Amino acid sequence: MSSLPGLTARFSGRAVDFPKCKTPVSPLKLEDALTIPVAECSRDEEECRAARERGQFLARQDRWSELSDEIRTADNGRHRTIGGTAVADLLAYGARCDVVAAFEDALNDGRCGSETFLSDGIRGLEFVRQEQPHDPYVNMVVALAHIDMAWTWRGTVRETIIPRMNREKCAAHFDRARDLLHPWCGIELDSPLLQSTCCAMLAGVPAASRNVADTYEDLIDLDPRNPRHMRALGNHLLPRWFGTYQALELEARRTAARTHDIWGAGGYTWVCFDAIALDEEACAGVDIEFFVDGLRDIVRVCPGQETINLLAAYCTVTLLSGFGINEKADMARVQICNAADWLIRDHLTEIHPLIWAHAADGFANNMRISSPSRFAARGRANALQAIAHLFRDEIRRGNRVVFTPDGPQVHTA
Repeated sequence: MSSLPGLTARFSGRAVDFPKCKTPVSPLKLEDALTIPVAECSRDEEECRAARERGQFLARQDRWSELSDEIRTADNGRHRTIGGTAVADLLAYGARCDVVAAFEDALNDGRCGSETFLSDGIRGLEFVRQEQPHDPYVNMVVALAHIDMAWTWRGTVRETIIPRMNREKCAAHFDRARDLLHPWCGIELDSPLLQSTCCAMLAGVPAASRNVADTYEDLIDLDPRNPRHMRALGNHLLPRWFGTYQALELEARRTAARTHDIWGAGGYTWVCFDAIALDEEACAGVDIEFFVDGLRDIVRVCPGQETINLLAAYCTVTLLSGFGINEKADMARVQICNAADWLIRDHLTEIHPLIWAHAADGFANNMRISSPSRFAARGRANALQAIAHLFRDEIRRGNRVVFTPDGPQVHTA
């Protein structure tokens, strides 16, 4: 297998060389050299948007009993979009997004001194909850809104420099979320949504009583086909959050063993997926062979283009952003990145621009996108550049690479 274009590693002796990944083909040439369908709005994006808008619509119409029934049905049935996002999560997000967005805007606009701007929305949700105090799904929507607000107060700065007022407001919202959900158990309700909410509340739990591995293990056992839970586990087991590198490796292997009948080695890969992209030490310590075997098993289980684009973008964009910081991590990265060769040559048939655009930002799901069209255009450019790197020899010879449903074909100029 050829190495990822633009990246070379000399593992003999101590010399390791990772030249910057720059395309040798001009942007104008890419259009002439590559022909590949672009899914400007994929089926997964359409399904996600429809579920979010459905939740938003029902909340705006005060049809909370109907919304609760739909969330419950999606949750119990483990309904997911074609790309793997839980429909219950999307409905719950849509139901609270107006309140959370208004709160974030007020805080960002400097209106944090005005209780009216900051509390009107959540007070309205609390009134809804009072009308249906024994409905776990209505309570979950309100609790998730409090968690969103807690993170907005906290921000993305280091723990040591969070202002005192922000810290106290953050803690108060986490406490309220915990009180709201105290009567219910995700396992007893057979509810991945409730259990994932419990995982989200870990940030507000004192370290002495925090049990990250067990809380996520229960979630993954409830919904083992959803890789987002495994990815979240790996992220939260980093030392920057609630774990250690030893715990990360242990839980990745335990998760792979528990989900082997579904994912093969893929459970290990999913747990490490975001963690090794975020943390140099985690990347340096990853079991490369196990990880790459997991990539192959994931493709076997989920051969759809959403997954192929996700994995290809991860190998060619996300992982590349950390090169040059840690030599051992660089060695791991270049070997994992080589998987882009077979992912693109053997499985890619179309580009999903938004996936590639998110890959450049480490798949951060809390980022604000000011211009969706520019964001998608950036993703499309990243994808074309990565493909051009892979087929650079063919393109330099003047050939044209045409992607078909059966894979890429090289046409002589």
